Amino acid sequence: MHDDRTLVEARLRRVLDERIRPAVYPESVPLRVAVWHAPGEPVPVAEGLAAEPEPIEVGARWGAPWGTSWFRVTGTVPEEWAGRTVEALLDLGFDENMPGFQCEGLVYRPDGTPVKGLNPRNQWVRIGAPVAGGEEVRLHIEAASNPVILDYHPFRPTPLGDKDTAGQEPQYTLARMDLAVLDETVGQLVLDLEVLGELMAELPLDSPRRSDILRAVERALDAVDLQNVNGTADRARERLTGVLSAPAVPSAHRISAVGHAHIDSAWLWPLRETVRKVARTAANMTALLEDEPDFVFAMSQAQQWAWVRDHRPEVWARVKKAVAEGRFVPAGGMWVESDTNMPGSEAMARQFVHGKRFFLDEFGVENEEVWLPDTFGFAAGLPQIIKAAGSRWLLTQKISWSRTNTFPHHTFHWEGIDGTRIFTHFPPVDTYNCSMKGSEIAHAVRNFRDKGRARHSLAPTGWGDGGGGTTREMVGKAARLRDLEGSATVGWETPRAFFEKAEAEYPAPPVWVGELYLELHRATLTSQARTKQGNRRSEHLLREAELWAATAAVRTGHPYPYAELDRIWKTVLLHQFHDILPGSSIAWVHREARATYERLAAELTTIIEDAQRALAGAGTVPLVFNAAPHPRRGVPAGGAATPAGTPPADGTALAAREDGGFTLDNGLLRVTVDARGLVVSAYDPAADRETVAPGEAANLLQLHQDFPNMWDAWDVDSFYRNTVTDLTDAESVTAGEDGISVRIERAFGASRVTQILSLAPGERRLVIDTEVDWHETEKFLKLAFPLDLHAERYASETQFGHVHRPTHTNTSWEAAKFEACNHRFVQLEEPGWGVAVVNDSTYGHDVTRTVRGADAPGTTTTVRVSLLRAPRFPDPETDQGVHRFRHALVPGASVADAVREGWRINLPERTATGAREVAPLVTVDDAAVVVTAVKLADDGSGDVVVRFHEAHGGRARATLTAGFPVAGVTVTDLLERPAGDGEVPREGERIAVHLRPFELMTLRLRRN
Repeated sequence: MHDDRTLVEARLRRVLDERIRPAVYPESVPLRVAVWHAPGEPVPVAEGLAAEPEPIEVGARWGAPWGTSWFRVTGTVPEEWAGRTVEALLDLGFDENMPGFQCEGLVYRPDGTPVKGLNPRNQWVRIGAPVAGGEEVRLHIEAASNPVILDYHPFRPTPLGDKDTAGQEPQYTLARMDLAVLDETVGQLVLDLEVLGELMAELPLDSPRRSDILRAVERALDAVDLQNVNGTADRARERLTGVLSAPAVPSAHRISAVGHAHIDSAWLWPLRETVRKVARTAANMTALLEDEPDFVFAMSQAQQWAWVRDHRPEVWARVKKAVAEGRFVPAGGMWVESDTNMPGSEAMARQFVHGKRFFLDEFGVENEEVWLPDTFGFAAGLPQIIKAAGSRWLLTQKISWSRTNTFPHHTFHWEGIDGTRIFTHFPPVDTYNCSMKGSEIAHAVRNFRDKGRARHSLAPTGWGDGGGGTTREMVGKAARLRDLEGSATVGWETPRAFFEKAEAEYPAPPVWVGELYLELHRATLTSQARTKQGNRRSEHLLREAELWAATAAVRTGHPYPYAELDRIWKTVLLHQFHDILPGSSIAWVHREARATYERLAAELTTIIEDAQRALAGAGTVPLVFNAAPHPRRGVPAGGAATPAGTPPADGTALAAREDGGFTLDNGLLRVTVDARGLVVSAYDPAADRETVAPGEAANLLQLHQDFPNMWDAWDVDSFYRNTVTDLTDAESVTAGEDGISVRIERAFGASRVTQILSLAPGERRLVIDTEVDWHETEKFLKLAFPLDLHAERYASETQFGHVHRPTHTNTSWEAAKFEACNHRFVQLEEPGWGVAVVNDSTYGHDVTRTVRGADAPGTTTTVRVSLLRAPRFPDPETDQGVHRFRHALVPGASVADAVREGWRINLPERTATGAREVAPLVTVDDAAVVVTAVKLADDGSGDVVVRFHEAHGGRARATLTAGFPVAGVTVTDLLERPAGDGEVPREGERIAVHLRPFELMTLRLRRN
């Protein structure tokens, strides 16, 4: 037989596009349209419905950037349409290629009842099925004219990312606004032909099944009268019955489809717009659930559920009903889909506390799956946190975006730093926006790397990023793929149902140990420095607020600010969303974030100071409050006292050098600063060790060109290292005003840097305060410390411990980690002597090895801290302005020293006067056991909750002592629910604890 395959396939494409799809709506009449443009920000629904609109015609421009327009559409169903299905087609000016990234709408009835959302892939509203004819139609559309930020020429700088710079130019042209007859038979024929055509394209050319489909499609097309598609669609469908009813082979891959709309809580739109995006999507999905009995939809991020509850109660009622039916499923158990690299230990724990508690309180639902499809890599401390929250499973697909190495598994156990293992699944469909295309389904089957041991995967199905969710067309395709020869089988399931089946069929999956590093989006560890500083500052202020408020409540009866702390925590957690904290959102988002962090800092400072006044009383005794988990200057951890043994003011000597530099010496460390303001020596006399690599200089600012191939705010590509400018020219190097520090001033490009290098008496650490007035474009600023250490690996703090990374690049896996994340410290060592670099607000860094030279054999190691970037998309003014950073170089530092100094630089002492010292509420007798939280239980019982972990990487036996009468002690999960075997043994107020390396534990202490 002659091969006419390409002829038939081309015929299918054209007939579908030009004849069959246009026949889905064979008749239409225009609607009358009027519009009211809301001034300023969005208005309540009642106000929008009551506003008096003015007529507008199809083809007119509308919608200033970020504006809200209320459209009223009215019309009458023609009498001759009686008995037929009628829909309103409402095209606000959509581009079908941009669902979630442009204008959107939510349709209401005149009484304020929400109907459904409108987006580029969902433009219809059902009027009746069937209609009687003659019905009056009146609908209202709350339309958001969100501008397109990520256009067909992506990553171009644009002022549209902030309403203050976006202007007033209308963004959209009103398109079709009609009543139309829906021919459901033709609609079903479209889906038949799409499913078969897409399947056919994925089958081998010599496959009998492909030929069977080809001939069936040909017969169906022959049956279509192109001048009477609607009258012949039934006949065409009959000719496809055989190929559509052929069952899948028994060994077919099984796909669990989960209705989904990944909605970024902020990204190319502000937080306020996400509130509306969630409402539109939820309205759409509840409507679809009513129409499709097999469909299941899952939505993550408790914050987004709370927005629907608080801002759209009319949508919330429909959501609650669907949840009760088990088909609108709360997922993930986190407050938002957060970044997991940068949030601190407690913040990462509280994501689960507040997320899971919301779903438990509102619906009685316990999430056991963690749902993070789009997060930019996963810290090695996360498995333990997941387990401690009472969860068992993790889903993400983001690692499929890695550019260098292909991850070897799709279903596996992920082992964290403490040894906890979590059953993890990466959907092989490689998208969280699956649309049930044949190419997607076939890719999932081919791509699945666990064939022969498992044959079950998950497909998050629906338009996401900007929301929208699953469409009826996707549901229709899934129905045809339920059991179809040549395809994977597809069925709608909840995330829980999938994980239970997947875990049962694969009881001994492979194990991946350590972080799940995304080989992409590395610059998110640095972009938008003020947002990152606000997060770090807020995390530590919250620690202080809880500690001192709990201590004051127990000791003095001072009111504990439950509601305030709950609200503030949720606000901080929201801003850890994976496009806010990483710095990849529009200017509007980060402008608001900076203001929010300032407001929270003021609130938390008030809580702290009120509690401290209650504890110390009125008096003149000088006190230092120490919120860090280690004693300092004689002040106990978690207590307040008059400092003991304060070194004399002249404990540090500053001497000028002949070359124009200075020497700082306090007996514990001698630091030499040359005339360029660079540290050329940091000598540790106790160890007789030089810290700085031979012939090199520390405190070296380095400037790189930084223009990645794409994803400007997200990415730094490895070639940035090909060019570098060492900022060695100093305008001045002078003695600091205090006489025991060195002040350096530099200018470069359009920017300026001022640094203060100080060596406090009695301290073995050089503190570097850096102020940058930054006005560069597409540059990357690093602070380098070349160290005279031969180290094959280094320690980098993460949640509840630290992770080791190699300093070499033996394999592509190590080479790809050319930019990595740390929390408060990076530490590296030779046996017996090490160095730490600690920080108060930076996360990105790199560590490399260098040959010492012919006259000094061996290698040295360079640590570089990432300070600032200047990408121009999506915020064209990223990080412009003044920034302040604090770092410290700590020679001779062990991991224990690094842990202590990291806490210390982030929790400075607070001085006050009062009548009495304050004893700690709890103490621990082992420095390896670090207390991360002391608070009152969230349930208002007055119980004291203490969370701690082993921080040095070894076993720990410690005694925790309560500074108040204890009636009983219980081990709990993160949600403060019993998790152990009854009461914990104790001797009075003394509790013995045994911890594995990096193990975290939460104790609940009942007060007498």
